Amino acid sequence: MTHLALDPVTRVGGQLRVELELSGGTVSDAWVSGTGYRGLERILEGRDGRDAWLMAQRICGTGGLAHAVASVRAVEHALGVTAPANARLLRNILAGTQLIAEEVAAFYQRQAWDWVDIRSALTASPSAASKLAQSLSAWPNATTSYFDSIRGRLAAIVNSDQPGPFAAMTGHPAYRLSAEANLLVAAHYFDALEWRRTVLGIETVLGGKTPHLQTLLVGGMAIATDWGGPSRPVQGEHLWDVVRNSISPLGAAGLAAVAQHLDDAKTFVEQVFLPDVLNTMLAYTDLAKVGGGIGHYLAFGEFPADSSDRPVLALPRGRVMDRDTTRLIEVGPSGVAETTAHAWYAPEAGGDDLRDPSTGVTVPRYGGPKPPFDALAGRDRYSWVKAPRYEDDPMEVGPLARLLVGYASGDAIIQAAVGNAISTLGLAQDGLFGTVGRIVARAVEATVVAGRLDGWLSDLRDNMASGEIAMADLTTWDPASWPSEAQGFALGESAQGAAGHWVTIRDGRIAAYQIVDGTTWNASPRDGDGRRGALEAALVGTSVADAGRPLELLRTIHSFDPCLSCGVH
Repeated sequence: MTHLALDPVTRVGGQLRVELELSGGTVSDAWVSGTGYRGLERILEGRDGRDAWLMAQRICGTGGLAHAVASVRAVEHALGVTAPANARLLRNILAGTQLIAEEVAAFYQRQAWDWVDIRSALTASPSAASKLAQSLSAWPNATTSYFDSIRGRLAAIVNSDQPGPFAAMTGHPAYRLSAEANLLVAAHYFDALEWRRTVLGIETVLGGKTPHLQTLLVGGMAIATDWGGPSRPVQGEHLWDVVRNSISPLGAAGLAAVAQHLDDAKTFVEQVFLPDVLNTMLAYTDLAKVGGGIGHYLAFGEFPADSSDRPVLALPRGRVMDRDTTRLIEVGPSGVAETTAHAWYAPEAGGDDLRDPSTGVTVPRYGGPKPPFDALAGRDRYSWVKAPRYEDDPMEVGPLARLLVGYASGDAIIQAAVGNAISTLGLAQDGLFGTVGRIVARAVEATVVAGRLDGWLSDLRDNMASGEIAMADLTTWDPASWPSEAQGFALGESAQGAAGHWVTIRDGRIAAYQIVDGTTWNASPRDGDGRRGALEAALVGTSVADAGRPLELLRTIHSFDPCLSCGVH
């Protein structure tokens, strides 16, 4: 029996430690630990309820918008306020663009090097790489000279004293891509960095800044249409030079900029991201069932098409049990509960019992060994991540779960996108239930969401053109109008998976706040019955050729794209 500890696991947001027992080169047991406590739930206590979203988005430095939207919806639910249609559309546009950006980053910045051999790329023929690129899509950066310049750029980095993310497991026998395919993905790594920088400019236009936009509002959005007011500022307003050189976010120039960002997002996903992922995974289809895990999938759904209590969602809500996509089971907030049976929290945080987040508390109490330590495995408590369960079952969440739920719901767009992907890969649908499927699901989902963006913008334009210009409902803005106590929740999706926010407001202040993020589900420790979380379960049964370079394990870990900053929050 060999004990293996991966700490820190790199290319992950936050502090993640993974310990494993290997028997005959195969993982027989696994422990996943979030080793850094944060405490945002406690920081929110006592704050003005209207400020919750502004701080909740600090859960994550790159994907915080999903938590900002969930937070503002939770407070709106508590106060009984409904945001106008325009605000809903703006939130969809912003959250949809950020979801796509996060999924692109997940592959190129955090997952690609588990499948792509950088040193092999240095031996590639630029002309052959150009032909390969042109056979896959119409992306313009596909010339021989372009790939020649990328190869030189890579060589300078790889052979330097600071190779950064390219200090990967080059030469590992588990790599399979041709030199040209390796160069292709490496080139698009650089393209993705530039693309992300420009496409997230939409958050600057509609949100004032990125990351952590400033224009959400309890009741809607703090953005107004052009109104034909004073032509120059009065005393005390912004400097005239700033105003004069800024575009109105909902004016002609602002909407044109938004449209361009949405077009850029769709083009990159369709011409670069999806072709790269499918071409890369085509070399690894025999590994499709590696990392299967628990086989239970949960999605809270996202992108509402209306403002009702049960809106139609572009990404549907539900769960799929035992990999059975012929049956969709409804979900709601009452099924969610957490346990801290194996996490570093005081007994009043729940202990072995499952506790509804609406009554949950966060009382940190470290109970592990004094650092530095050799092992957490076998200890009763070993993580700062709580263990959420849905109706007492551990669940996997994330892009794969969202696609499977969407497929089971009968959504024609999702079914077609999934069908095209598995047809290209030559897989049956059950080939998605594993590490390869999680990688593929991100790219497929990105195309689905990208295809919705123009429609949301078109609806927004039509509303404003018809005179429907309301961006916020401020009838409950004054805390004096609030009940003495109110509770609310919101269920949605972050890039990592199903996210829920629960808030209690008492006398205008936040009395309690609880968050369950996608990584909280996936990286959860064991529960009171000893059942592993999704990531722990997915690692069990994985074969490792070289324990000193466990590339096979990193592939499965990174396929979940864990963010421990979000998971612990």
